[in-house]
Amino acid sequence: MGFLARVGGLRFAVVVLTAMTALQMTLIAFGNITDFGTNQAFVQHVLAMDTTFRSPDMMWRAITSPGLQNTAYVVIIAWEVLTALVLLAALAGWIRAKDATARRLATLGWVMWVLLFGVGFLAVGGEWFQMWQSDKWNGLQPALQNFLIAVAALVVAHLPAKERT
Repeated sequence: MGFLARVGGLRFAVVVLTAMTALQMTLIAFGNITDFGTNQAFVQHVLAMDTTFRSPDMMWRAITSPGLQNTAYVVIIAWEVLTALVLLAALAGWIRAKDATARRLATLGWVMWVLLFGVGFLAVGGEWFQMWQSDKWNGLQPALQNFLIAVAALVVAHLPAKERT
């Protein structure tokens, strides 16, 4: 098998996507662990809804308990660490040529990524906690970017592979 056949194929693209997303999620988790306070403030403000329009019809949703806010943030970090570990295991599977297992693990990792950024940040943070109303604590754009990365990786990983002659 020639060099171009190896690096120009679908499998190689999926391996690169797995490596990139494993690295990115590892760095996200590492950053949140080593610089705990920065994104802790983000989570606290989103949950407290203190920079939204403060509509009385919505403010009952706010979570102002520091204990609950910190618990939510720790759960997010734990989810990020677990997602990174799943994607790293998928990468190891690709490297060891255990393609079926690697594809399942990568799929799981990217679905976990979708749940974090799509459900957690876009739906729950963006809509339930009205994050879109905040000028300072609006993380919808980065959440959407991350959501789309995982969706694109999922699509590419599940494209039918054709044998090339």
